[in-house]
Amino acid sequence: MHKHNKQRNDVGNPPTPAPSPLPRFGANPVQSVVFNILSFGAKGDGVSDDSKALLAAWKTACKATGAVVEIPSEFKFVIKPITLQGPCTPHLVFQIDGTILAPPKVGSWPKSSLYQWIDFKWLYNFTIQGKGTVDGQGSNWWSSSQINPLQKKRSKIIPDMKPTALRFYASYNVTIRDIRIIDSPLCHLKFDNSEGVKINNITISAPESSPNTDGIHLQNTKDVEIQHSNIACGDDCVSIQTGCSNVHVHHISCGPGHGISLGGLGKDKSIACVSNINVENIVMANTLYGARIKTWQGGLGSVKNVTFSNIQLSEVKVPIMIDQYYCDKNICKNQTGAVAISGVKFDQIIGTYSVQPIHLACSNSVPCIDVVLIDIQLKPSPACAGIQQALCWNSYGKSQAPLVPSSIDYCVRSGNDLLKRISRSSEDRC
Repeated sequence: MHKHNKQRNDVGNPPTPAPSPLPRFGANPVQSVVFNILSFGAKGDGVSDDSKALLAAWKTACKATGAVVEIPSEFKFVIKPITLQGPCTPHLVFQIDGTILAPPKVGSWPKSSLYQWIDFKWLYNFTIQGKGTVDGQGSNWWSSSQINPLQKKRSKIIPDMKPTALRFYASYNVTIRDIRIIDSPLCHLKFDNSEGVKINNITISAPESSPNTDGIHLQNTKDVEIQHSNIACGDDCVSIQTGCSNVHVHHISCGPGHGISLGGLGKDKSIACVSNINVENIVMANTLYGARIKTWQGGLGSVKNVTFSNIQLSEVKVPIMIDQYYCDKNICKNQTGAVAISGVKFDQIIGTYSVQPIHLACSNSVPCIDVVLIDIQLKPSPACAGIQQALCWNSYGKSQAPLVPSSIDYCVRSGNDLLKRISRSSEDRC
């Protein structure tokens, strides 16, 4: 372990503070070995490129037992696109108490690094924690989406691909807690092909107008718990994609944003499989949607065993939605195939809406089955331009009072064995 004894000599910042108390693993305390990024040549002045120092600290800590890579408080570190990969000694900790900044100029990003900013690969028993901030400095990336048509030339310098702030790939038993992630160019926190993810007490923040800035994005990832966190962004607060199972999302504040969504699933006739999703104890305010499942026409596979319960809503445009006709263009081609949706429960969804209380648009060829509506109490907000009726199409299941508005009572019809056989023939691919 190296010690950093020098004071900052060019920005007038105080010397490196003592590190925060660090976690202890197992029954017996493990002595933590701290690798401070300043000890590896980082400046921490918010201007200099500190990427090499972080990579050096990471490589050294990766091999040590009880290691901590420390981003100290009161410093700002500019980090260019970087991959921090394992396998490392288990129980490695990335302690973020200061600020990590993405490069502010879009043109400085290599074309080969537009997929993500900080990429974590092949990690096991890994923790990110601290009181610090990961700042994606995304405002320059978003400007192309709001640009004046007369200034199109300027938009050419903004790539179509925009980077995710923090991305995990093929990692297991990952914990992320307490940190802030703000203003990512695209998605803030993403997990691919991972297992055993715990997210607790984090804050994600980006303006409502920032395009496609999902809070937490899961894909081909299972055994996930997301809890006690605040998410405000320009897209889904939590996005659950194909290959996800055993996901528990609870005690989340969401808004602004697009709510908590499964999908879009089944694009370009692909197979999508999602199961065992539990979303509960959620507060949503000023979101586009609330609890949503969206699938593309022509897809295959299934969504099953999904529960949305105890969700408090305020000024949500469409609180409950299943849309098997999802389309992100003006016109999409009609197709007969569909991702089968079954075993979806909406329980205790209560609050105000501004456009429509419920929207269940299920496929003509593969209807939604075993849809349960219990204690739905949705009232129009003062901003609502007239009371809108529920839209319900080809959805089967049961409902239980109270149901407000009363039109919800007609949303689900009694099913039969034929419908279940149709649905199961589509989900056989999973």
